[in-house]
Amino acid sequence: METYPKKRLSIIIEAPFLNRLLDLLDDLEVPGYTALPALAGRGGRGAWRRDSLSSDAGRMVQVLIVLDQEKVPPVLTAVRKVLDRQMGIVTISDVEVLRPDKF
Repeated sequence: METYPKKRLSIIIEAPFLNRLLDLLDDLEVPGYTALPALAGRGGRGAWRRDSLSSDAGRMVQVLIVLDQEKVPPVLTAVRKVLDRQMGIVTISDVEVLRPDKF
C-alpha cells in the first residue's frame, strides 16, 4: 500500500485560547484539524489533572494538524505569536498518510 509523507503539528494550549487558535488556523486556510481535551499532564509548573481544576483557566487542549511540508512555516509563525503570550507546546513530526488529497 502506498503512503504519502506529511508533517503533523501537535499544539497544546490553554482551553480559553482554543477559539483564538482555531480562528487563526481557519484564516490560514489550514485544510483540517482536530481539537482534543488534555486530561492530565506534568510540566514546568508541576502536575495537573483536568478534574481537579475549577475553571477553564489552566485546562489544556491539544490541536492536531496534518499538513504538506511547505504549509508548515506560515502556520508555525502565526502560532508562535499566539504562544508568546501564554503557555503552550508545539511539536512537529513526520507522518505518512493513505489519502494525500485530504490534507
